[in-house]
Amino acid sequence: MAFYDTLKLEKGMYTAGKGFTRTLEELDPSANYEGTPLAGLDAYQRQLKRFDIRVGGTGSDPVEKFFQTSDSAALFPEYVSRAVRQGIERADLLPGIVATVTKINSMDYRTITSDPLPQDKELLPVAEGAEIPRTVVKTQENLVRLHKRGRMLVASYEALRFQKLDLFTVTLRQIGAYIARAQLDDAVNVLLDGDGNDNPAPATDVTGALSYQNMVSLWSALQPYELNTILASTPAVEDILNLKEFQDSAAGLDFQGTGRLATPLGAKLLHVPSLSGSRLIGLDKNCALEMVQAGDVLTDSDKLIDRQLERASISVIAGFAKIFAGACRAVSYTGE
Repeated sequence: MAFYDTLKLEKGMYTAGKGFTRTLEELDPSANYEGTPLAGLDAYQRQLKRFDIRVGGTGSDPVEKFFQTSDSAALFPEYVSRAVRQGIERADLLPGIVATVTKINSMDYRTITSDPLPQDKELLPVAEGAEIPRTVVKTQENLVRLHKRGRMLVASYEALRFQKLDLFTVTLRQIGAYIARAQLDDAVNVLLDGDGNDNPAPATDVTGALSYQNMVSLWSALQPYELNTILASTPAVEDILNLKEFQDSAAGLDFQGTGRLATPLGAKLLHVPSLSGSRLIGLDKNCALEMVQAGDVLTDSDKLIDRQLERASISVIAGFAKIFAGACRAVSYTGE
């Protein structure tokens, strides 16, 4: 069994189809370190310790520390991927609206659907000898549209070599935040317009200002699904927070003290600045949307290892599909 400080690191670990960390884990399993000072670290973190590379904190090392040897240079693309992933996770609202995440190893994916009639959802008693009602599950007609979102890293090694990794991490996290916001826009577009399989969200147009009755109507119209998440544009968030029915003292203190938005009718309110106009979307996050990911955060590992940072790309490929079309409804109002 290979030990962490004797492993030979190379570029090929990024092209093995498993990912760098998973390849390391197979060569140097974390289970071997239980009860040792290295317990709690994954295989990549043990390699950082091996080369004494500090990527965070006041004592973080300069970027050039990764390039002290050819082995340590192989860790740099994984550092970039992890920093970008942290930025995605910090700015990511998708866990609040996605029911499941499907990871694929190709660019073609066709999801499944089941659209039972209202009477099929009631599960009425079945008489003796009678046929049990069926739930038909089938594949969608059209493929899920995958979008590549990312940034090109434009910088010379000479410009970055003496910069602290802690500062460089902040920049990479911001790239991740950009990607997260773009993916949220993709998800909202699928919720509103459908995923290409003739399944747009049913929409209600309201003339005038948003009222408490409109919120109750949204809650009742979503049945038998549960209204547990509301996506709202900036004007809609302001209008919801100004409804007197939601202006109780507890909600006000929570918003003023923590910044957490109110939970109208028990639903989690999420602010989506890119959502245009006075519009909100109500959904059941447990069964409305599927996220499809083709791989993880992708980097030009060869260029990063060879210090060719001038045109190194960082990208993510993902798409969204509706699971149950009826688990999402939209409301637009004039606000006048």
